[in-house]
Amino acid sequence: MSDPKKAREKLSGAKRVVVKIGTNCLTDEDSKLEEKSIEKLADDIADLKEDGREVILVSSGAIGAGLGRLSFGEMPEDMKSLQAASTVGQGALMRRYSECFEEHGIHVAQILLTQEDLTAPSRFQNFKNTIRTLFKWSVVPIVNENDAVAVEEIRMGDNDPLSAFTASGAGAELLIMLTDVDGLHTGDPKEEESAEPIRTVEKITPEIEKLTQKSSESKFGGMYTKVQAAKIATDEGIPVVVADAEESNVLKKILAGEEIGTLFLAQK
Repeated sequence: MSDPKKAREKLSGAKRVVVKIGTNCLTDEDSKLEEKSIEKLADDIADLKEDGREVILVSSGAIGAGLGRLSFGEMPEDMKSLQAASTVGQGALMRRYSECFEEHGIHVAQILLTQEDLTAPSRFQNFKNTIRTLFKWSVVPIVNENDAVAVEEIRMGDNDPLSAFTASGAGAELLIMLTDVDGLHTGDPKEEESAEPIRTVEKITPEIEKLTQKSSESKFGGMYTKVQAAKIATDEGIPVVVADAEESNVLKKILAGEEIGTLFLAQK
């Protein structure tokens, strides 16, 4: 097996980083936006920017924020309601991001994507051109699925696969997926006290995938889709770290090579 310590130390060389954060990390039990969580995320990304790194944020939370603003007691089951809720929540989410990043003198840009934008050659080139220009301007791109017209990410993944495709398309050297657990475990840490953290995954095997089918997050996403996203990214040569969003200075610690969360090693 590769030396886990050296693999972690190599992360410090990543100049272009994609950070993905899930809905559960951005909203509370009533689907209201967690102001402090967004402030913390902006602070953590600002730290990376100060180190001279380019950062793309892939942010979920539009549907959750929309449901919270509309005071839905329970999540609707029909797709059209979820899509409509996303249009309500996206504006609120971006407004809060803008406010928090402006405190650091950083501008943000909204990019809403569909699967076709990442697979159609001309659209994909436009996406890459936009990212390149925003980086030139020192702007942080904030990417989300265009939920109003697309349904795939709503049904499965909470933007996990989208973050992997974004990392690949943008030529990122590291993908960090922030969630509400400290990485991959031998079981569901929310349900099993005996579940142990797995700090390094050299290769995503069927056994690893089987571990994640039972561990899930409430409302949106799940560890299974994060591992599937990690599989996409690592196959493209991009290492992936899944870590707890609430960890203090989490991004800085990961880039410093500290043993935070689970590191999935790049396969080429």
